[in-house]
Amino acid sequence: MTIARSPLPKTLRLLVLCAAVAASVPAFADEYSDVNQLLRSGRHAEALQKADQFLASKPKDPQMRFLKGVVQSESGKTSDAIQTFTRLTEDYPELPEPYNNLAVLYAGQSQFDKARAALEMAIRTNPSYATAHENLGDVYAKLASQAYSRALQLDAGNTGVQPKLALIRELFAPGQRGASARAPAAATVVAAAPAAKPAPAPAPVAVAPAPTPAPAPAAKPAPAAPPAVAAAPSPAPAPAPQAAPAAGGDASRDVQAAVQAWATAWSSRDMNGYLSAYGKEFDPPGSMSRQAWEGERRARIMGKSRISVKLSDMHVSVNGNKAVAKFKQAYSADSLNVSSRKTLELVKSGDRWVIVRESTG
Repeated sequence: MTIARSPLPKTLRLLVLCAAVAASVPAFADEYSDVNQLLRSGRHAEALQKADQFLASKPKDPQMRFLKGVVQSESGKTSDAIQTFTRLTEDYPELPEPYNNLAVLYAGQSQFDKARAALEMAIRTNPSYATAHENLGDVYAKLASQAYSRALQLDAGNTGVQPKLALIRELFAPGQRGASARAPAAATVVAAAPAAKPAPAPAPVAVAPAPTPAPAPAAKPAPAAPPAVAAAPSPAPAPAPQAAPAAGGDASRDVQAAVQAWATAWSSRDMNGYLSAYGKEFDPPGSMSRQAWEGERRARIMGKSRISVKLSDMHVSVNGNKAVAKFKQAYSADSLNVSSRKTLELVKSGDRWVIVRESTG
C-alpha cells in the first residue's frame, strides 16, 4: 500500500491572535491583528507582504515570524513554511508550537519519521501539550499503516495483518474525525506564539477564597430557615437538598483557591509549594517517573530569573471529591510571554484539593 501524499486541508484550525496579542504587546497589536485578519480572509499575498514589512525592522519577533509561517503554509509554500518554523525552533527551543507545526507540514508530505521527531520535541518542551499528543498518535498510526502494508507485500498470506490495516484505514476514513481524509497531524496548525518582549499580562479573575461559613450539622432532620432568620425555628419542613448548593459553592471556591495557590507558588518559584500542589496520584506525562518530572520542573522554573503566572476566565466543576478547573493562563518568563487555555483535574485529599492531571490547549 502506498500512503497518499494528501495536501494540507484548507480548513486548518487557527487560534485567533488578536486578543492575546493586544493584551501582551499593545504596541504591536494592530500589526499582528492586520496580518491575522488578512490570513483569515484568504488574502495570503497581502498578509505575507505585511509580515515581511514588519520583520524588516524587527527580524527576531517570534509572534510575526510564527504568523508568517502560518501564512506560508496556508498559501501552499510548504518549503518556506518549514524553513520559517525550523528557524523558530532554533531561536526559541522552549516553544512547543513551532515543533507541532513542523510536524503538521512533514505529515502533509508523508515524512512521518520527521513528523514524529518534531512532535516528540514539542512534548518534551511542554509535556501537557494535548494537541501534540493527539497528533503524535496520528503519526504513529500512519507509521503502523506503512509497516503493515510492507508486511502484507512480503507475506500476502498473513491473515493477521489485513484486519489491522483495515482498522487504521477506517480511522482516517472521511467523516471519522469531522474532516475529509487527510494525513495525520494535518488537522491542527496552532497559530499562537509568544510575544518578543515581556509585558503586563491581562488582569486575572480574582479567585481569592471567600470566608468559610460555619458548617450546618448534617444530622438535623429539618434544616434551618433561610440565613436571614437562621435562629428562628421553621414550622414548615425544608427539603434537605437545599444545603447542597452552598456546599458545592464552598467546594468550588476551595478548588479556585487551590489553583490560585499553585499559580502563586509557580510565580514566586516556591518549589515546595508548587510541587506539593500535585497529589500522589499525579501521573507525569509521557513515560517520565515522578522523580524525573520533578527534577525537570525544578530545572525549568529555577532557571528563570522572573516568572509571572496569571489566571483568568476560570470555570470550576465539582463532582464529589473530584473537580475540573478550566482557565486562561498568561505565562511570562524572562523574554517569553505565552497565553493559553489550561485544564487541571483535582481530587480532594484530606482537607486539600490536589492536582492529578493537567493539560494545555
